[in-house]
Amino acid sequence: MAAAHATIDEIPGTYIFDGAFATKGYALNKMCYSFNDAANRAEFKRDEEAYCTKFGLSAEQREAVRERDVLALLTAGGNVYYLAKFTGIFGLGVQDIGAQQTGMSVEAFKAKLKASGS
Repeated sequence: MAAAHATIDEIPGTYIFDGAFATKGYALNKMCYSFNDAANRAEFKRDEEAYCTKFGLSAEQREAVRERDVLALLTAGGNVYYLAKFTGIFGLGVQDIGAQQTGMSVEAFKAKLKASGS
């Protein structure tokens, strides 16, 4: 029997976005997609809780949104491509997400990337 939420053990903080994750994260990803529109980003900033309610986010997803915890959003079914819309609202980029996934500070993560030639 397959695990409900498989991880790639070689890459900590990496989750396989499968059908179970897609189903679990549907409302969250739909909300994040809405951030393509500036008016929706402004509405979210005015009242985050109401905006999360509008899209039917779970308690787990709401907590991760409040905490700006991208890793928790990934485990709550978030797709990294949609989450980039969410993180962009707060000026966070891919390196911020990478730092959270590896448990490093952003500065340490950037230094690791530089050292590896990436």
